[in-house]
Amino acid sequence: MRQAKKRRSGGKHRPWPLSQRPGYLIRRLHQIHVALFQEACSAFEVTPLQYSLLSALAVRETADQTTLAADIALDRTTTTGALKRLAARGLVERAVNKDDRRARSCRLTPAGAALLVKIEGPAREAHRATLGDLSVREQTLFVEMMQRIVAGNPSRDNATALFD
Repeated sequence: MRQAKKRRSGGKHRPWPLSQRPGYLIRRLHQIHVALFQEACSAFEVTPLQYSLLSALAVRETADQTTLAADIALDRTTTTGALKRLAARGLVERAVNKDDRRARSCRLTPAGAALLVKIEGPAREAHRATLGDLSVREQTLFVEMMQRIVAGNPSRDNATALFD
């Protein structure tokens, strides 16, 4: 049986085309979105990750770094680095938590809140441009499907790459 199959395929392995792999397409879509975000928001010198942190802080008002890391589904070390960079620019205040001296309590500064107001329009435009090749109905469905995938995998937010 295996011999017959091998002869029919000519013995050649046919790899799964990249253009059909969800993981590859998701990575490419992320690259495209980051490029569109940078084009739209370059004047603000904020990365999509930093924008997410500023947005999360705007909603929470005050939060520790671990909570913020969970909010944006990122590891605490990367989140802490981004928050330090935002603090160095005067956009976020990081203070030692009075209840737990190992923790940092974060909040937006007035400058951070003002920047968030200014960047909101261009950032939304970058998000719209990311889905711009889809109809309004397709955009809605696509976002709903992504939300469903994310909701169905709540414990898979800190994956680390085995190989780079």
